[in-house]
Amino acid sequence: MSGALAGTRVIDLTQMLAGPYCTMMLADQGAEVIKIEPVAGDPTRSFGPFQEGDAHRYYGGYFQSTNRNKLSIAIDLKSPEGKDLLVRLVKDADILVENFRAGVMDRLGVGYEALSAANPRLVYAAIRGFGDPRTGASPYIDRPAFDVVAQAMGGAMGITGPDSETPLKIGPGVGDIFPAAMSAFGILAAYHHTTRTGQGQFVDVAMYDAVVALCERIVYQYSYSGKSPAPEGNQHPILCPFGVFSAKDGQVTVGCPRDSFWVELTAIMGRPELANDPKFLTNNDRLAHREETVALVEEWTSQRTKAEISEALGLRVPFGPVNTAADIYADPHIALREMLVEVENPGSAKSVTIASTPIRMTETPGGVTRRAPLTGEDTDRLLGELGLGVEEISDLKARRVIA
Repeated sequence: MSGALAGTRVIDLTQMLAGPYCTMMLADQGAEVIKIEPVAGDPTRSFGPFQEGDAHRYYGGYFQSTNRNKLSIAIDLKSPEGKDLLVRLVKDADILVENFRAGVMDRLGVGYEALSAANPRLVYAAIRGFGDPRTGASPYIDRPAFDVVAQAMGGAMGITGPDSETPLKIGPGVGDIFPAAMSAFGILAAYHHTTRTGQGQFVDVAMYDAVVALCERIVYQYSYSGKSPAPEGNQHPILCPFGVFSAKDGQVTVGCPRDSFWVELTAIMGRPELANDPKFLTNNDRLAHREETVALVEEWTSQRTKAEISEALGLRVPFGPVNTAADIYADPHIALREMLVEVENPGSAKSVTIASTPIRMTETPGGVTRRAPLTGEDTDRLLGELGLGVEEISDLKARRVIA
């Protein structure tokens, strides 16, 4: 791997989406990420979609996408030998990430205190629904949580939807993915501290907290106005015009965060007089007359195709079509930026496509270089590096301590 984190070893004890996405970000930048799975394999291996003709179904798209670039070792962490193997792996690691409920790792005897005693330089990160008592108590500490719970409680759903009576879940799993990204940032900040001081630490990101941070706008809106923001459809509560508009063949987005863009837009629309109309002179004026402003823009966009609107606005006013997956696959930007990558899919002769990393660097580019691993695909090599012999590894496999 040519990434900036080459030479960094990460122990990955995560499942579902938030944790694996976090460690995926580290793996994409060159870290050696060792995914420790149950002996039966990560349960998300059974999640689809699967390729037609894939008779083995080692894993579907859900697992493939966020576990690329990783190694796999399968260990029964409830067994004494399994816990010993984890500690031995941790001794040579820089980072550990887990997303079990609070207290699970402690009850197994391999929580932060135990592992940091074995490796004082260890950066130990946890992603949980409501955080960890080590960094702050929560009345919800023992609750399980998934993306939809974090979206709901953190405020994202409360400002998404066609109206105040219809909150909607955001399509992508932002309740998982944003906490994952925040955790990756926290891990690298802590790791930077470790490289300077030799001191490891505990990094804690609550999914609830992360979504509140994502929805920072509602916090200051409530502080300034005393009113809780509500869903406002496809327009913006502070900027106008700024949202989704109809086209003859779909929808487009147009944004005028600065008054100069409004001047450009009105000229392109053939209505330059609107730029000097007191009702539309400034953003605040347009916001006060939002329904009329939006109607004026909609009247113009609805009579044109997305291509025609792009031709007219593309270089002068912030604009973008509302793309489907098929549109994204066909977009030359995506091709030139290499945002879609093909990887091998075990069990099928045909490769599959997954999203690449958006993080680009000139000297240490990183990226997607390997498909997701099979369950325990790297067990023998990794345990051999720890000094275990072939017979010892075979015995542990026979007793289902490892796979």
